[in-house]
Amino acid sequence: MSDEKRTGSGLGKTIVTALIAGLVGGGIAFGGYQLYQNNSGDNGAITTSSNKSGTTKVTNVNVKSSNETSKAFSKVENAVVSVISYTKSSSSSNSLTDIYGTAGDSSSTATESESSEGSGVIYKKSDGNAYVVTNNHVISGASKVEVLLSNGKKLSATVVGKDAVTDLAVLKISADSVTQIATFGDSDNITVGETALAIGSPLGSEYATSLTQGIISAKKRTIDVTNSSGIKTGQATVIQTDAAINPGNSGGPLINTSGQVVGINSMKLASTATESSAGSGTSSTSVEGMGFAIPSNEVVSIINQLVANGKVKRPALGISLIDLDYVSASDQKSVLKLPTSVNSGIVAVKINSDSPAKNAGIGKYDVIVKLDGKKVADTSSLREVLYAHKIGDTVAVEFYHNGKLQKANIKLTLEATDSNTGSDTASKSASSAQ
Repeated sequence: MSDEKRTGSGLGKTIVTALIAGLVGGGIAFGGYQLYQNNSGDNGAITTSSNKSGTTKVTNVNVKSSNETSKAFSKVENAVVSVISYTKSSSSSNSLTDIYGTAGDSSSTATESESSEGSGVIYKKSDGNAYVVTNNHVISGASKVEVLLSNGKKLSATVVGKDAVTDLAVLKISADSVTQIATFGDSDNITVGETALAIGSPLGSEYATSLTQGIISAKKRTIDVTNSSGIKTGQATVIQTDAAINPGNSGGPLINTSGQVVGINSMKLASTATESSAGSGTSSTSVEGMGFAIPSNEVVSIINQLVANGKVKRPALGISLIDLDYVSASDQKSVLKLPTSVNSGIVAVKINSDSPAKNAGIGKYDVIVKLDGKKVADTSSLREVLYAHKIGDTVAVEFYHNGKLQKANIKLTLEATDSNTGSDTASKSASSAQ
């Protein structure tokens, strides 16, 4: 009964819409029929006429589409793949072997199950191998990765390299069944308003090689990047598009009308939270048509490093740090001895023995406020400036030591590692190595 009520309600809404549309059009619409007032009759009656038997026919016209969108899609469609990640999980069964076990056996067994699906694009063939670029978050934590080609063939994939900072990864598969590779366009040459096409597997491989169309909404949009704990780890400059991008599109290409990859689809804005003016909490606003892609010029730079080294080499200062915002006002005055005019920066709480910062004269509880002439307001802005440089570069630094502003040069000799990238700060008061 409840289903029937819902169906009736939906029909009612449809009819109301039709009535409004009909009234706007000059007549009154009822169920698809329109009644028009006829003033030529003596009594104002409605004049009707009879028709012969229906003569409407279907015209057999074969339309051959040759538009630029179809041509662009055809240049890359067979290079777009689904990326399937698997993770290991322990499970138990009721078999005698699992219950009682044998010498050295465990009562549980590890099984691999599908954990996520994303997209990717084949961009290179070399020495019998094909290389696929995708997002790091698609394969992060996976014990096994497979690639599903556009022809339905599933191949085992090897992770060549991955980079959490840019959210990019490169996979390697056998090239035997690969029939097409994609080419990269210059993302600096795209223009706002030009057509953009997104290809991938929204909601998984069931909808593989789905194509959506939109425009370039912004060439360079700076957005905050957060880790899995929801903590801001930096910022990224991305392409914004209104082409539909849904879960499963991650890692797929954003192409131009020449069929060139100008970006790798990475994320979308689904909702925004706004604080109530009355202070009673936050509310969520639904957002449509705001997807983001990593620019192809950055993609090419990163994947070349991943293929060559398996990772991206970035410099580190060799210090553990916290944002100045997390230090109480009393400690800023008594421990850091900062002038009241200084209200942002990062605090060095530990200096590594091989630290480039130590060689530049930075010590414990010094507050870095500028790097390479750019203001350092927090950890994310520090990373942004630091990661724009290479190991071996020398950069200028400004910092407060015992309340006095100091200037020095830092030679970036230390490579960032998993233990000193500072990407997993656990809490506001926790320090992170950089």
